[in-house]
Order: sequence, then structure tokens, then C-alpha cells
Amino acid sequence: MSVVTIRGRLGSGAPEVGKQIAEKLQADYVDREIIARVAMQLHWEEPEVIGKEMLPSSPLARIAKALGHSLGECGVEGSSLTISEMPLDDARYLQALTSVVRELARSQRLVILGRGSQFILKDYPEVLHVLIMAPLQLRVNRVMKDRNLDQQAAEREVQRADNSIREFMRRYFRSEPEDPEHYDLVINTEHLSFQAAASIAVDALSFKNHQ
Repeated sequence: MSVVTIRGRLGSGAPEVGKQIAEKLQADYVDREIIARVAMQLHWEEPEVIGKEMLPSSPLARIAKALGHSLGECGVEGSSLTISEMPLDDARYLQALTSVVRELARSQRLVILGRGSQFILKDYPEVLHVLIMAPLQLRVNRVMKDRNLDQQAAEREVQRADNSIREFMRRYFRSEPEDPEHYDLVINTEHLSFQAAASIAVDALSFKNHQ
């Protein structure tokens, strides 16, 4: 089995690194295809699934954070609530997402971008979990270039994406997305090319598969 989960904040280079890992492994690269599969399983429209992923940072979330409360009370990993106690739509979405990701992981060669796959597949010993990071200003610069935005617009896009993924992870998995304990490998792309980062991940996978 050659399965890699990879995630990183907007502008970190995670999708680019993930695609190069897939190319090196001659593996399938899976991103938005998961949305279509989850929608099909739930008999939902794709925008409904996207709505479960792109969670806004609400005033309540900011107040809870200021008070030091966890926002993951509806999550799965380590949560006080079981799936059966979650809001119905959230529970159905998480069950479908888990089913789709685990079904995909039966593939011999696969790279999965985000969507909590590092938590869903955390008990699969041969799966490599990779976190891609980069300094904030570098991420903003990349978004400016990739999306042809000015500095302020790029900063807003980065902040919006960061808030959304943070809420997603807390809501469904009761975890912080950048907590290194959930990953086998953390790569900073500030001084490494995406190709170099992909090569490091492929090498790490070979070691994990031969434990």
C-alpha cells in the first residue's frame, strides 16, 4: 500500500506537493472528487457538501476561543459526544466522509488532500500523514501570484481559508489542524522546492512501509 494524506494551509504548497508525490508514486491524487462521492452517498447536491467543509468563523467561535473553551464538542476524536449525539446533518456527513475516505484508502496507490483524512486513517499503520507549512507572508505572496490579487485581498483569502479549516477540524475532529502529533512528517516549503518536499515524503513513505 502507498497511501499518503497531505494537508496544509492556503499558500503552503500542499496541493502542488501532493500532486508531485502522486506523480512520483504513479498514484491517484484525490481532492474534490471526495465531494462528489460524499454527495452521491448522501443524495445531496455538491454545494451542500461544500457547505459542511467551508465553515465560517462565527462571532460565537471567537468568543469561545477567547474564553478558552474547545470548539470541538461535536467532534469525533476524543470528544464527549458520539456520532449519534451530533446534529443529524453533521453526523451523516461525517459518516459518509469516513466511508468514502476509507474506501479510497483500499487503493494500492493514493494521495489524499485534506478533508480530515489524517484522522480518518490514523489507525492505518502504512499510511503516511504529511503536513506542509510555510511562513504567513510567503503564503500571502503565493496567493497574490496564483490568484492575481493585491496584498490586502490575498491576506483576506488566507485568513478566510485558515479560519474555515480550523473550524472544520474542531467541529468534526476536535483537533487543531497544525498539531504535529497527528502527522508523521512536517515540511516547511520556505526553503524547499515543492519537488524536493515531494521527494522527502516519498522517501519517508518507503521507510514507513518497511517498519
